[in-house]
Amino acid sequence: MDDREALDVALEQARIGRAEGGIPIGAVLVIDGRVVGAGHNRRVQLGSAIRHGETDALENAGRLPASAYHRATMVTTLSPCDMCTGAILLYGIPRVVIGENRTFVGGEDLLRTRGVEVINMDSPACYELLQGFVSEHPDVWNEDIGED
Repeated sequence: MDDREALDVALEQARIGRAEGGIPIGAVLVIDGRVVGAGHNRRVQLGSAIRHGETDALENAGRLPASAYHRATMVTTLSPCDMCTGAILLYGIPRVVIGENRTFVGGEDLLRTRGVEVINMDSPACYELLQGFVSEHPDVWNEDIGED
């Protein structure tokens, strides 16, 4: 599975989240070319403070040995926030593929300074899906990124 295919799976996760009434951000954890965990932002659906796309994908991947994370790529439809950046660093994930960062720029610089390869695909589909949500639900979006 290449980066584009993995991003397509993450984008499908984002669409699932949107259909559930949540924020349309999806992510997948890919190890050795195979998706081992897929997830989407479920803060609204679960009433959760921490269930972003990346943390949901990690949760759905289950417990893995450190060596597995060290071969992984986190693919996410949006630049990872500081919380998700911390999870990526904690588990030593060496590579992050981002669908877009025009809507929000998270911890990309921190990831790079810690040696993580960061690739921005600048996907119009990711951007348009999230922009539609942000314009319809600015209050929910601001809550998700920690703004009033």
